[in-house]
Amino acid sequence: MLVPLDYAFFTRALLAGVLVGAMSGALSTFVVLRRMSYIGHGLAHSVLGGVAVGMALGLDLYVGAMVATVLSALLIDAVARQRGLHADAAIGIVTTTIFAIGVAVIAIVPTRLNVEAVLFGNLLGVDRTDLAVAAGVGVTFLLVLVLLYKPLVFTTFDQEVARVHGVRTRAMELVFSLVTAAVVVASVRVLGVLLIAAAVVIPGATARLVTRSVGTMLALSTLLGVGAAVAGLYLSFHLDVPSGPSIVLTGALVFAVVVLVTAVTTRLGLSAVRRHEAQDPATEGPTPSSGGVQAADRPGARDPVAGEPAATDPLARDEGAHRSGSVPPRR
Repeated sequence: MLVPLDYAFFTRALLAGVLVGAMSGALSTFVVLRRMSYIGHGLAHSVLGGVAVGMALGLDLYVGAMVATVLSALLIDAVARQRGLHADAAIGIVTTTIFAIGVAVIAIVPTRLNVEAVLFGNLLGVDRTDLAVAAGVGVTFLLVLVLLYKPLVFTTFDQEVARVHGVRTRAMELVFSLVTAAVVVASVRVLGVLLIAAAVVIPGATARLVTRSVGTMLALSTLLGVGAAVAGLYLSFHLDVPSGPSIVLTGALVFAVVVLVTAVTTRLGLSAVRRHEAQDPATEGPTPSSGGVQAADRPGARDPVAGEPAATDPLARDEGAHRSGSVPPRR
């Protein structure tokens, strides 16, 4: 367990992995709730285009990657506002175009770019610059969460209601796109371009299976991202495989286990309810015609589905409506 820590390169990779895992895990909460898993995939492809152009011009890897992803985020925001177009169409158009530019540059201009390391991550390639970039992006992301958490969450569930309550929804959308771009760039060295998309979806999806609270989901997905990064880096060291695939496979395994456990517990719970109903068929809940106060109408009542206080604010009502399907999916 401690043997890999004797190597300086692994210690640097582990620190970077913890930072990247925490950032990608926290970001995955908003990606999953917004139903925008495609944005991580798209911006990751933009990175390759930026890196290729930057290397051809003699620039640092991060300079080209940051310029490409920020440009992609701004263009996606601009294109998505056009009448009749949605975010998924904007992401597909912008990011694939930049990706195609990168592929063309690699084919035409000779560069020293290690394509395999960029695509799948490179444990040996993590240096102090990568640590500094990850730390800088991590601090910036933390400040955004501390200062803009409520507006971001409000905008995530219902932009129209948030706008009515004075939230600058366009600014929040732009902040989300820029933060996503920064996290993608900071994750390139550890995860690789092709696997960043999975890292910003799997932790949030796993946490969503076990909780309906946004705060709890954010904390849990962050811990899952860090855990997958640490375990994946150790597997990468001992199995001699790229760090990106090992981290993603670790997260995917945890997701599969949680899916299985939640499915089994749900089935067992339904079976217990059915057995109880079969043993006591006369037991019935209050009906609207009885004139009694319904459970959800009593002060301090708890939601019978989520086990939480009944929704009394627009955000909680909107989240519940999304779960029930009464509100169209967020665009």
